[in-house]
Amino acid sequence: MALSEIKKNAEHKMNASLEALKHNLAKVRTGRANPQLLDTIQVEYWGSMVPMSQVANLTLLDARTIGVAPWEKGMGAKIEKAIRESDLGLNPSSQGDLIRVPIPAMTEERRKELTKVVRAEGEHAKVAVRNLRRDANEAVKKLVKDKLASEDDERRSTDEIQKLTDRMIAEIDKVVAAKEQDLMAF
Repeated sequence: MALSEIKKNAEHKMNASLEALKHNLAKVRTGRANPQLLDTIQVEYWGSMVPMSQVANLTLLDARTIGVAPWEKGMGAKIEKAIRESDLGLNPSSQGDLIRVPIPAMTEERRKELTKVVRAEGEHAKVAVRNLRRDANEAVKKLVKDKLASEDDERRSTDEIQKLTDRMIAEIDKVVAAKEQDLMAF
């Protein structure tokens, strides 16, 4: 593997870690409603479990209410049951064809707990990025040991990998800070 491939591979994996962090933080509930909150809920549909978004239209009715409109008549009760049994602590109510999912206001204590969860997710992402940096640096050292790259190339590559790592960690910090601010906003 060439030096450029090692750097490209490391950057790709670091970006994947950042995207995974964003995906995980989207699940952390803030005070306002967000249709993505229901994306993790699975509903039984014709004998198999599918994501909520594949059996219903998820909309935002107002700042604290998500509307779920099933695409088929018989799915309402199953969707309502799936939301109620999820670990999100939501209590949906049916109004004809529309299921309203009110998002309860969060207490200050709950906000602080969620802030700790967000910081922990950020720390996990940073550890993943640092592990990727270590792996990339080891791959570069192996190339030098096998005499496929010079020591100057090693120094240059290590510096570039470190700059990439610093940039990713700064981006992770930015994402975590934005989520914390979002949590404390209401």
